[in-house]
Amino acid sequence: MSDPAYSFSPQTDADLPAIERLTEHAFGPGRFAKTAYRLREGLPADNALSFVARVGTILVGANRMTPIRIGDHAALLLGPLVVEPAFRQHGLGEILVHKSLDAARAAGHRLVVLVGDVAYYRRMGFRRAPAGRITMPGPVDPARLLYCELVEGALDDMSGRMSRAD
Repeated sequence: MSDPAYSFSPQTDADLPAIERLTEHAFGPGRFAKTAYRLREGLPADNALSFVARVGTILVGANRMTPIRIGDHAALLLGPLVVEPAFRQHGLGEILVHKSLDAARAAGHRLVVLVGDVAYYRRMGFRRAPAGRITMPGPVDPARLLYCELVEGALDDMSGRMSRAD
């Protein structure tokens, strides 16, 4: 059996209901209590930097990039990254992340942060944030706070509390 043919495209507002259904299915209602969700709450994603994956017309994966601030500096928050469970062993998550990182780099962004598993995200260029360098406005396991420099040395001049960019 061969892998299905996937298509990737920037997210649109029309994708939001399908993304919400997929996210609910994958993460359940407990996701709303997490600090990263609370930080993003009510903020629109940057659609040009957020991507979806489809098999035919069926949305099977999505990620989101949200503008934030770290201290006085602009940054991006990646997440949630969600892939339909039946398609998780096909590399879709990694492709979606790379597409977002490439688009963010091309748009002139310098730094992306996320809360996630370093063993998974390391291969996409993420590293653990240095202890105390970046703080979130709520509880988060510091070992899961990761960053990816889109421009070498971007983290050097960034430190402080993560906040909404609104």
